[in-house]
Amino acid sequence: MAGGEAWRPLLAGAWLLWLLLPWASAVRRSDFPESFLFGTATSSYQIEGAYLEGSKSLSNWDVLTHLPGRIKDGSTGDIADDHYHRFEDDVELMHSLGTNAYRFSISWARILPKGRFGKVNPEGIDFYNELIDSLLLKGIEPFVTLTHYDIPQELEDRYGAWLSAEIRRDFGHLADVCFAAFGDRVKYWATFNEPNVAVRKGYMLGTYPPERCSPPYGSCARGDSGAEPYVATHNVVLAHATAVEIYKRKYQSKQKGLIGIVMSTTWYEPLTDAPEDRLATERALAFDVPWQETI
Repeated sequence: MAGGEAWRPLLAGAWLLWLLLPWASAVRRSDFPESFLFGTATSSYQIEGAYLEGSKSLSNWDVLTHLPGRIKDGSTGDIADDHYHRFEDDVELMHSLGTNAYRFSISWARILPKGRFGKVNPEGIDFYNELIDSLLLKGIEPFVTLTHYDIPQELEDRYGAWLSAEIRRDFGHLADVCFAAFGDRVKYWATFNEPNVAVRKGYMLGTYPPERCSPPYGSCARGDSGAEPYVATHNVVLAHATAVEIYKRKYQSKQKGLIGIVMSTTWYEPLTDAPEDRLATERALAFDVPWQETI
């Protein structure tokens, strides 16, 4: 999660460019249509740093990474790539690479430190406004993800986050605030980044916050790996629907943007045609592909 100066160009999402390198002499940018986007991608916790600056509250990842023994090498996102202070340099680096798209996520705890139970943080709004404006000045299209695994710890402490239906109201409030503040310039929105990964690792395996699991998946201090992943999934899907409904009802006709979700998808095939193998495959797929069909 943490990092220093080595990867300032923010190439986390530039996998396409990497794939093209071996054929660089045969493939040219001019081979692609004008509308084709070459981009980079990041997430707020992995790059921003400034974890207690700008009136931001603690996120669930801030709390987890400060617990002794949770991260193997003791790394945290306290500073990370220091993007909060150096975003203009990062935008210039993206521009120098020739990219024309950048997908980044909002730090929920920076915009709404106490969720809907507190006020909107103007310093958080200012930071993302400056970032978006800097991108557009360089001809880089912003793609904004409302949350990429991190949520305010306040919501976990108050009602159990994704295990409670209350989270749908909080996520809808976050979406509404962001659409109103940034939607005049942001035309591409994702509600979640890989929520199926967050659910599986947070509520089944217990390796991500809130570290909930039960045998045989893990030996967490609390949790139920057989039930809680489904509860959390249910609330994520309905939170996504809440945000989409708000966007379509209040903003889309004026802002002319698009909204969707980003999933981590793996395909599985049964080992044999036996019923138990087919059922095992269906269960494995249930945490990947059917999410998209439902949503």
